[in-house]
Amino acid sequence: MKSYGGRVAVYWILLVALVVILSYGSSKIWSEKKEKARITKSLVMEDDMTVQQFGQKNDLPNPVLKKVFGLQTQPELQKKVREFQLSQQEISSRIEKAMALSAEYESKNWLKIPIKFAAWFVFLLFVFRLMRKRRITPKTRKGIYLGAIALFGVVLGSDPSPMGTVKDAIVLLGAKGVIFLPRLIALTIFLVLALLANKFVCSWGCQLGTLQDLIIRLGRDPEDKEGGIGQVKIPFAWTNGIRMAFFGIFTLAAFLWVTDIIEPIDPFKVYKPAMLGIAGIAFLGALLLASLFIYRPWCHLFCPFGLVGWLVEKISVFKIQVNYETCIACESCARACPSTVMNGILKQESVIPDCFACGTCIGVCPTQSIHFLSGKRSRPPADKFKEKEKK
Repeated sequence: MKSYGGRVAVYWILLVALVVILSYGSSKIWSEKKEKARITKSLVMEDDMTVQQFGQKNDLPNPVLKKVFGLQTQPELQKKVREFQLSQQEISSRIEKAMALSAEYESKNWLKIPIKFAAWFVFLLFVFRLMRKRRITPKTRKGIYLGAIALFGVVLGSDPSPMGTVKDAIVLLGAKGVIFLPRLIALTIFLVLALLANKFVCSWGCQLGTLQDLIIRLGRDPEDKEGGIGQVKIPFAWTNGIRMAFFGIFTLAAFLWVTDIIEPIDPFKVYKPAMLGIAGIAFLGALLLASLFIYRPWCHLFCPFGLVGWLVEKISVFKIQVNYETCIACESCARACPSTVMNGILKQESVIPDCFACGTCIGVCPTQSIHFLSGKRSRPPADKFKEKEKK
């Protein structure tokens, strides 16, 4: 047992070290821009000042001026500011919002983002076909997770991510009262993917989710049927309760105190390690260590998109389903599942937890009664698991 635990520890150290070191080099290559906050200062405004002069005096670019004053053509920059009948407070508020959107736009790498989304579509389609054909084995699962970590995390970086679309949207709305349209589009795409195939982008595409999933597999047996070294399954009522409370606190902090409480501890910065502070390093280390014992702790306990995705997966088109006509009620699937979700899907006695469509249940079923199918889940016969419970 000591040698087994030591081997797992070595694998964990090597994996985390490789991710951090390679991500550091990759982030330097991309030379990602930092979001710069505009320093608030008093506006310079004179009676006969044109919009263009107003912009020059206050160091405002033309695109911002066009949004603030609703300009349609270049000549309108020569209009007097007073012609728009806006108070200085209204102008100041509009400038703050326009500058916030401009800063968001300037901070993004518009070459990398479309590349990453195209890679997601191809990668997830490939995994979807493997799931449908029942070709996800313990070895291929680890290989796919490693590929997702390398491609979507190490190579293409921490941003964008499913979590960021929810987190940053709430923070920007709370701080500036604006919505960044490209982020809303990205969120919509992620939710559509979660709707089409049960939380698939979290399952196989999220750079942090796949890292956590690979880590817990380090401590499971070669057939991926059971966990070792003290792995535990926390009841869903606890994990979801914590996640909902955290989401509520995070949202209140964003709107009431204009504070992003996730930013200092954002675990996605494992792919941008130069941006990690002391709190971030401590939290990330604890999270990745906990991933050896708890299935996807960030996803289950903290992730804003995880919570939203859990709601969407209730109406997912493709999902894990059980054929009760061939099921022998052995519950091998529930025991092998790294979380409590398969027990919920199998018996449907309570609210079904997050399912990350990892396919473990499909691989261990002795009668091939579990499938990744479209349509509504059938309910088990009333006495399906009663006889076993009596024994």
